Amino acid sequence: MAILIKDDATQAISDVAMTSAERGITRPVEIESTAVLGKIGALEVRLAQTQQEIEAAQELRFRVFYEEMGAKHEQLEDAERRDADRFDAVCDHLLVYDTALGGPEHKQIVGTYRLMRKEHADSAGGFYSASEFEIDKLVAKKPELNFLELGRSCVMPEYRSKRTVELLWQGAWAYCRRHSIDVMFGCASFSGSVPAAHAAGLSFLHHHARADADWDVRALEEHHVGMDMMPLEAVNTKVALFSMPPLIKGYLRLGAMIGDGAVVDEAFGTTDVFIILPVSKISSRYITYYGAEANRFV
Repeated sequence: MAILIKDDATQAISDVAMTSAERGITRPVEIESTAVLGKIGALEVRLAQTQQEIEAAQELRFRVFYEEMGAKHEQLEDAERRDADRFDAVCDHLLVYDTALGGPEHKQIVGTYRLMRKEHADSAGGFYSASEFEIDKLVAKKPELNFLELGRSCVMPEYRSKRTVELLWQGAWAYCRRHSIDVMFGCASFSGSVPAAHAAGLSFLHHHARADADWDVRALEEHHVGMDMMPLEAVNTKVALFSMPPLIKGYLRLGAMIGDGAVVDEAFGTTDVFIILPVSKISSRYITYYGAEANRFV
């Protein structure tokens, strides 16, 4: 199963090949004190520093989202073979490299995570997930907090292991520390566009992981699908967790909460839920586990 956060309805638009300048968006260039944000064996996680690296991440996303998972790409130029949109130009791109592969660095990329801080979103006209969920209301309610949207996460099939996931989290945590992030959020997906097929998992999330009123984010009314498909007493916890995507279970272990309602994304063939993870709510044992190594790279 793919390691995936698919964070909005796809923008499979004809400007994929346009440069950032042509789109009217300038990506904020930040000189990092070190490019490395985490390391396990031959695998390293770093931020993309060049357009070539970003394009390599887009090619990886295309292979996973469109070729492997069947997302629709009728409007994409086949020659491009990249999953790209207008947000890529303003985001930071967390990349996992297998340095044992040798050759050009952009050919070593085996995983990616897209990171959008609030200042990035402001320059792009809003967060990516705002096309499905009312994230803007939460951000406006808590102007003193620094928000980070995580999305477009995928890993090559042969690297879908605990080690790669842990490395992505090392990198994400080091990035959060570096930029004083208070809240992480994003969409996570169940495979398939029939929510009833995931009644057990969605109902479990509704009954056991819903965000409290202070943090709640609701699906846009026109997209809202109720998640309480089964009453609490009918939900078999073991079955529900077994059927749940690994990434969502990982978020729950960290202390994440789930927003109000699911959204069907026909373009990607997924059923999306909203993940809210205030840094203050991350389980202390995971802060210790991921932080001990990541702190070296802050």
